[in-house]
This record gives sequence, structure tokens and C-alpha cells, in this order.
Amino acid sequence: MRICTITCSYADNQGALLQTYALARHLQKEGHEVQVIDYRPGYISYNPRLWYVPRSPKALGKLWLQYPERKRARKAHLAFSEFARKTIPLTEKVYYHVKDLRQSPPEADLYLAGSDQIWNTDLPNGTDPAFYLDFGPASVRRESYAASFGTSRLKPGTEDLVRDLLSRFDRITVRESSGLRILESLGLEGELLDDPVFLLSAGEWEAIADGTGEGEGYVLVYDFFADPAIRRKARERAGRENLKILSAGPFRYRYADRDFGASGPETFVSLVKNANAVVTNSFHAVAFSLIFGKEFVFVPRPDGLNDRIEDLLQRRGIRL
Repeated sequence: MRICTITCSYADNQGALLQTYALARHLQKEGHEVQVIDYRPGYISYNPRLWYVPRSPKALGKLWLQYPERKRARKAHLAFSEFARKTIPLTEKVYYHVKDLRQSPPEADLYLAGSDQIWNTDLPNGTDPAFYLDFGPASVRRESYAASFGTSRLKPGTEDLVRDLLSRFDRITVRESSGLRILESLGLEGELLDDPVFLLSAGEWEAIADGTGEGEGYVLVYDFFADPAIRRKARERAGRENLKILSAGPFRYRYADRDFGASGPETFVSLVKNANAVVTNSFHAVAFSLIFGKEFVFVPRPDGLNDRIEDLLQRRGIRL
């Protein structure tokens, strides 16, 4: 079967790329011809520049001060892009807007809306018809795979849009129990499936790991919010066994002994695999800790987007 998936694949984010890779790899193993639609809307696409022409002396000073972080972000972007190029079967055509998909849709027997927070209506992608498969011939079957709304409720005013778009699906599966409740509130039915990263075994994930962290003793920090609670818990856990602290998040933390924030998914997977413990507020850091059987500490996100992690742990009988 020819299957085209769409998800937030063009993002400088470990979880986004790893779940994209996992679903495509799983479908290929089942014998399907798989392509991931290379969708790069402006609100997701990010290609950090090292330099630009400043408009004032003040802007020049800011440009100079931010250079180290821009250099780090640029290096990370190239690492993510290289991982996608090497491992993800992207369509040859790049699409930048849903109208591009409507004008020249990829040929397939099944369109599959992949996982991640593709239907989070608090974000631009949650109201983008592309992620609801609103393109291509009506004869093509439409399904979702462990799609996520990200929150426990839709943004007020988006209910009719989401209901209309999802009512065209032949099958809907979501990643969280809260997603089932949202579907029910819309008069729709759905099924519960785990995130695609759980489709691959620990051994399959180990095969893409690059060996970073092997033979070291460390606590891995993966933090999106520079949360003081994560810093405190990481130091406490590292102190008990005289371990180092390594960081793989989007920011550089002074309390970490080494920083891997500019590294790609192969390094991230390896760092989780070889860690003594993981301290995080990330869904996918928790997911890979479970896959590799690692001790982990989950610190709730300050933005409140914790439903997906809490649901994942509750279904495995793990108390926060």
C-alpha cells in the first residue's frame, strides 16, 4: 500500500523527528511504500542565521551578544536536517502551505495524520487544514495515528472547524485519553494508541544511537523551560552518586558539565540509553526513558501541557 504521512516533521525538536522516523520505519517494516510529506509552513520552518545587517548600533550589540546561541541553534538545525535527510523518506516535493497540497497532492492509497501535537488548537498547526488531511482526492482513505490535541480541551471557537475536518476521517486514533474525550464532545469516535516511538524496540533504537555517553556516569537533563526545579532535582540525583550532569535541551545550562543541545536525534537517543537517570519535563524524554528502562524524574511543565505525559504514565501504572 502507498501511504503518505504528515506530521510536524520539519521542526528542530528531538521528539518531533523521532516520532516521524518511528512511524515511517514501522510502516516500511510492514511492507508498505511510505513517504512523509515534506511540509514546511512558515510557522514551523526555522533556519537560524548567524549574521544579518543590523539597523542600529544597539541592534549590532545585541547581534554580537547573541552570536554564541545563534551559532548553537544553527548547528542544531543542521544536525536535525541531516538526520531527516538520512533516515526519513520525505517526498521530493516540498510543500509550504495547504494550498500547495491541494494543488499538487502526493499520490497515495492512504493519507495518515501522524502523531505529535498536530491538533493542538492553541498552536498554529492545530487549525491548519493540512494536518487534518484536507487535500487530495476524496477516494483516498484518511486516518490518524496516535495524533495529539496536546491539551484537555479545544481552544474556544475552533470546535466547529475541528469537527468538520475530522468527520471526513475513516478512522481516528489519538495518543491520550483526553483526546478521546475531546472527540466524544464533538460527536466523533476514536481509539487510543501509544506514540509511534513505542512501535520500535529498544534494540532498534539502540541501532541509531551514536554511542555518546557510553561508559560515563551522569544524570541527563532535558528541559524546555530553564526550570529551577529541574536544576535542583538534577543536582540532588547527581550528588547521591557523584555523577556528572549532561544537558541535551534547547538551552545551555551553566550547572551542566557538558552540553549536547546542538546535537541531533542519534545523540539524544544515545544519551538517554546510557544515562543513570533522566530529569525532564519532556514527553519524549520520558518515553525513551521507558523504552530503555531508565530511572527518570518528571517535573510538570509550567505551561500546563502535562496531559499527554500524565496519561502515558497512568496507563503504565506509574504514579507521579
